[in-house]
Amino acid sequence: MSNSSSISEFLLLTFTGTRHLQLLHFWLFLGIYLTALVGNGLISTAIACDQRLHTPMYFLLNLALLDLGSISTTVPKAMANAIWDTRTISYTACVV
Repeated sequence: MSNSSSISEFLLLTFTGTRHLQLLHFWLFLGIYLTALVGNGLISTAIACDQRLHTPMYFLLNLALLDLGSISTTVPKAMANAIWDTRTISYTACVV
């Protein structure tokens, strides 16, 4: 008889066990996240609004959109873990 097991979630290591430092971690990551959203949003908007920038800045637009996608998957989960003091992530979220 085979014993097959499946992984449903992973345990994450916390930056610190101190609640005050976890809240500092949350606010620091929130600032970084909002700065990245605003900066990449401004880059995307400037390139989209000015016809002359479409061709020379095409690569920069792709980088801005890639950064928006990657930071929007990892940083909110790290912030939620810090604010709710959780240490798990689902397998699906880890793959994403």
